[in-house]
Amino acid sequence: MWWLLLAVGLGVPLVATALPEFGLFAVGAVGASITAGLGAGVVWQFAVFLVVSIAMLGAVRPLAYRKLRKGPQVRMGIDALPGSRALVQERVDEHGGRIKLNGEIWSARALHPDRVYEPGQQVDVIEIQGATALVD
Repeated sequence: MWWLLLAVGLGVPLVATALPEFGLFAVGAVGASITAGLGAGVVWQFAVFLVVSIAMLGAVRPLAYRKLRKGPQVRMGIDALPGSRALVQERVDEHGGRIKLNGEIWSARALHPDRVYEPGQQVDVIEIQGATALVD
């Protein structure tokens, strides 16, 4: 019974701090509780608690922290613009022009020197160089 109370008690700081270690120790306490339910002595209960907790720390903790550090791949700002579609506002060629990109007017240049885009055409933004979009 004490092991289950310890498992619940470790769940409180887990929720309060979002540190997964408390949850891993709670799993160790549940393992010790099962061991106690099977009639094992106190020494075996503590041994199971330690072994399960250390095993969980060694196996699960690195995976959890790697996942937390990685985070979602969200592109923001200028990094989000390549791959977007834009509307040509003024003729775009190798020397320059203007496009409407995400509601803003940008200076643009054709990626390939032999291409010319006329107003009203849709283009793909390939790269942003400073304040100029390279389009194709």
